[in-house]
Amino acid sequence: MIEVRNLSKRYGNHLAVDDVSFDAQAGEIVGILGPNGAGKTTIMRILTGFMPPTSGTAKVAGFDVMEDSLEVRKRVGYLPERVPLYPDMTVREYVTYWAKLRGVKGAKEQVSAVIERVQLTDRRDSLIRNLSKGMRQRLGLAQALVHNPQVVILDEPTIGIDPQQVIEVRDSVRQLGQGHTVLFSTHILSEAEQVCDRVVIINNGRVIAEGDPARLRAQLQPGEHLFVLIGGASDADARRMLERIPGVENVEAQGKGFNLRARPNTDIRPAIFEQVTRAGYVLLELRPVAMTLEDIFLDIVGKAG
Repeated sequence: MIEVRNLSKRYGNHLAVDDVSFDAQAGEIVGILGPNGAGKTTIMRILTGFMPPTSGTAKVAGFDVMEDSLEVRKRVGYLPERVPLYPDMTVREYVTYWAKLRGVKGAKEQVSAVIERVQLTDRRDSLIRNLSKGMRQRLGLAQALVHNPQVVILDEPTIGIDPQQVIEVRDSVRQLGQGHTVLFSTHILSEAEQVCDRVVIINNGRVIAEGDPARLRAQLQPGEHLFVLIGGASDADARRMLERIPGVENVEAQGKGFNLRARPNTDIRPAIFEQVTRAGYVLLELRPVAMTLEDIFLDIVGKAG
């Protein structure tokens, strides 16, 4: 459904996208992952016809984004990072406006259906200026879906919304995969694991890894990361004790406790408990640490963007 081959985009002397290739099949949710500035948004803008590539090709449903731009736009729904909203319109007016722009037949029925789909029916007559950030994000999704596109492209849809709204957006993305091909960008690896069938990881404009998200996390973050908080020990004594535990690769201070990284395929939790109690201290907290993609790049790749 999406075919990208040797795609590059240059802004003056800056190479934002460097020889990128990947595919997305019909009904597949593919995550584009990378730190801020990696080139994710540029790729999405090329795929939606907002800008031309410098070199390479990109096709959507068999149509080239340059040679058949209008056909591509008919088949793509796009939710940019900053949703283009008109605050003095109501929800229904806004979605109707987009339906007319898209030439949707039976617009009235389709508008009602898509508003219900994004769970804004009870706010359909509310002014957009009175909507929360999460509701505005859902409204942006409505404009992307109103023409029932084959491909839906979402650029960082969970940025700036509260945790409950993040869950709602993730649920919406999963549901989209039942009837659309979805391209979903994020810089949070754990988010992609929950939503995407496959991920393409980009750094400095290049693809550095591609595949199943759980397998890629294991490759990029081979050792478990834990946060440990110990009571009754000085920071220096706690650090020395933790560094001596077999299987611990790295110990870093984090607030009042420590972040530990274990060797691959090593469970260090029993040893931590045993050492802390043997020394007469109290284990106040022991929990896994979810790392963002930027953290993993700093730790494993040595790059942040």
